Amino acid sequence: MESRWKMRVIAITIGTVMALSIVYSAHLRRRRRKQKRSRSSCYLQADQTKPQQAFKRVLADNSYSPFKHLKLNESENALNSHPYEAEISALLENPQLEFSFLNGSTDSKMSEEYTWIETESQLKELLGVLSKERVFAVDTEQHSLRSFLGFTSLIQISTQKEDYLVDSIALHDSMGVLRTVFADPSICKVFHGADNDVLWLQRDFHIYVVNLFDTAKACEVLSKPQKSLAYLLETYCGVYTNKLLQREDWRQRPLSKEMVQYARMDAHYLLYIANCLIAELQQQDTEISCPDDKFNFVLEASRRSNMICLQLYTKEVEAFPGESAASSLSSRHLNSQGGVSSISCKTQFQDLVRRLCAWRDLMARVHDESLRYVLSDQAIVTLADRAPMTSAEIFSTITQADLSVELSFNSFLLSPSPVVCSHLNDVCSLLQDKIGNFNDLFPMILQKCLGPGGSCPFSVLNYALLVNCNLKVTVASKQNGERSSKQAARKSSRDLFVQKFSCKSPVYHNCRIYANDGRLLCYCDRRKLEWYLLRDLAKLVDENPPAIMLLFEPKGRPEDEDNDFYIQSKKNICVGCGEGNHYLRYRIIPSCYRIHFPEHLKSHRSHDIVLLCVDCHEVAHAAAERYKKQVAAEFGIPLFVSKVVDSKQAQVLSGSSESATNLEEAGVSPLQLRTAAMALLRHGPRMPSKRREELKQIVMSYYGGREITEVDLEMALLVGMSPHERRRLEKKKGLSFKQSILPNVEQENNIGCMETSSIVDASELSALDGSHNTEVKACCRKEDRETDADVGDSSICADSGIDGEISSTKGNANSDEYGVSDTKGVNVVNSEDNCESRSPSDGTVDLYHTKHDETARHKHNSKLSLLGHGPHGKQVVDHLQKEYGDDGIRQFCQRWRQVFVEAVHPRFLPAGWDVMHSGRRDFGEFSVYNPAKKPSATGKD
Repeated sequence: MESRWKMRVIAITIGTVMALSIVYSAHLRRRRRKQKRSRSSCYLQADQTKPQQAFKRVLADNSYSPFKHLKLNESENALNSHPYEAEISALLENPQLEFSFLNGSTDSKMSEEYTWIETESQLKELLGVLSKERVFAVDTEQHSLRSFLGFTSLIQISTQKEDYLVDSIALHDSMGVLRTVFADPSICKVFHGADNDVLWLQRDFHIYVVNLFDTAKACEVLSKPQKSLAYLLETYCGVYTNKLLQREDWRQRPLSKEMVQYARMDAHYLLYIANCLIAELQQQDTEISCPDDKFNFVLEASRRSNMICLQLYTKEVEAFPGESAASSLSSRHLNSQGGVSSISCKTQFQDLVRRLCAWRDLMARVHDESLRYVLSDQAIVTLADRAPMTSAEIFSTITQADLSVELSFNSFLLSPSPVVCSHLNDVCSLLQDKIGNFNDLFPMILQKCLGPGGSCPFSVLNYALLVNCNLKVTVASKQNGERSSKQAARKSSRDLFVQKFSCKSPVYHNCRIYANDGRLLCYCDRRKLEWYLLRDLAKLVDENPPAIMLLFEPKGRPEDEDNDFYIQSKKNICVGCGEGNHYLRYRIIPSCYRIHFPEHLKSHRSHDIVLLCVDCHEVAHAAAERYKKQVAAEFGIPLFVSKVVDSKQAQVLSGSSESATNLEEAGVSPLQLRTAAMALLRHGPRMPSKRREELKQIVMSYYGGREITEVDLEMALLVGMSPHERRRLEKKKGLSFKQSILPNVEQENNIGCMETSSIVDASELSALDGSHNTEVKACCRKEDRETDADVGDSSICADSGIDGEISSTKGNANSDEYGVSDTKGVNVVNSEDNCESRSPSDGTVDLYHTKHDETARHKHNSKLSLLGHGPHGKQVVDHLQKEYGDDGIRQFCQRWRQVFVEAVHPRFLPAGWDVMHSGRRDFGEFSVYNPAKKPSATGKD
């Protein structure tokens, strides 16, 4: 019995242990599966703090497709046209000067009562109230940290009787109800600093503001020392506000008492402040106005306010995710390193930055987070620089990078962010280069996040992103390897161009200069302000942004000369597509013409200098080159110098009986000569013999058919160069042609002062067929600074259209012949059998007209390059001045503006820019640009 009982106990014990083991093993398996799911699932699965996830419809999603504006009828272009442009233009042409609706009974005190609008029925009641008003005040509160594009969280509306707080999160899908009242031109909407509010209302609700009065613009017209709302509240209402509340999380519901108070103040006091400012504007009109004065303070404030209404919201669309941010971060970091890193290290760093920026951009769009929330700029730079391999190292690197930067508004953010924690495997793969082809990054990440079985939830904000991705993958799969390699090369070239030539700092500072009567004269850069202040010619009236008031009476006013363009603030974005991450200056009037304009038609003139991104610049430049050919055909003036010949050979030919015929047949195109000499110097020994002989014959034709040496080839490179081009060549090669090329003093005297310029690769020149394909050239001459519009120094030049001009002299230039480079011993033969030679005695150019039995000598611009369009441009401008005077040049400029508009279709041109811009300007009696002073100065010389 005892043995049986013992056996039973042992069996029960074994069974219990086995059962417990099975239960525990199952628990462990479930736990592991749960942990695996938690690691692969997205943090958004459990995040309930994002109210935009409940939006049923969004107008601006996170895809790469452009924003579509409201269409009032089917004939409109929804992408580019303003649906209420006609109504706003009517207000600009006939502004309201009577603001009687802002009567003196407007109460500045704020009661405790207000109305919270959170249902659609309440919103419709508000519409009925506002439609009966003649004026109401508006302000908005935005949230941008936990959203990719941002969204409007609250709208504050105040009438003279009541304050309304509209919950635009709860009513997001119904806010279009207010569209009609905001677009009603008979009702004035009062804002303060409405530039962003107008765009946000378009982006979120298709609400377009018509008839706007901006108290900030009124402050500008009145030359107030400050134009912030806090200053106005303190000055006119005796109310102090805590602007730090603007950075609060306006998504939270319910709002705190302090946030409600702050939101109400921003709109409630606006009507009273507007009333006070209108009274001051009217007083200024009464005290300062004179019969001949066209300026009206009230009209000007109204006009500037309504110009804001014409703005259109656009989404920033890039060719590849995060491309602009990557270019900017790489440039800043490599510039700060001072060129210490090796080329391989730089390449690896740039590649990692591109990968991380692309990943961040995609993650921000998928999860609807801001870029700074996903991964900070400093963290990207540090990760790319250190390239950590393990998860722990990545966590530590990101945390240290975020701690090293003072970001007070981000001090409460988690580091690393939940996005990084949820998708840490992707970051590891990027840093370890496990993805392979960089172009596969886009579809791979989106498929993992939003594809079948993806880890991230769908929403109205990211669904279109996946649809566009599928389209891109289908198109990409059809491309062969050769095309992909060409695209990669083109992209690499584009990135290099952006890094080298794009503006490294904002172009427009939007500093203001006021006349001594308080009227705005122009916007400019800080250097011009400092120039006036250092000479005690002005006093500082505002610090942010800086503004000065002149202490003397200036000559003329912008509005007197129909130059409203110069009294408009300007944005640092591409005027074509709105790109703001990189831009270049572009001259609408090509420099080859503009440098020959009279000073009074080009000095302090920035109307025709705009900002373009690389892509829009390429389109504009191509159109300009095509139109140059049309100009050349119209005027019968070739774009390039036909032929050049060595001076010794020219003397031999001119001494023969058939000098005219010999001179016509001798010589070679300067571009063709330079291409041949370049190819022989670089690749001569490795060339096929037949091709080498062809190129040698080209160079020999310049030297009269004699045998050539390596020194002759080096000298041929310099033929037709301007002094500035030679200086650049000397700087690039690190040598002086005076010392290392010329074997003796005789040759040095024959060739002249051989300054240097950059070498243009033979592949960049299509001289054999006479086409013009010169790449962008950097200029060191800072000429014609357009300070009236804060354009700054020129750094890129020539016929590419980028700001900057080839070197030129300001001497007298009356000849109709080709210009000659500053190289002694070079003769230029044109199609009319004219020969130009450089006189060794006085530096002038002798023009021998063989069709006439006389010789005419003229002073000529001796610093024009023969390799570009400079001689062509001079002849065209001289012809226009001779036949039509200044009016001919103005019409010529208008033609070029029309070419630019038709090629680029710019949507972001500054206010006041006009194809028919006259450029008329009055100069003071003592101004060096006064045309009346030119004859006397020339005679004296």
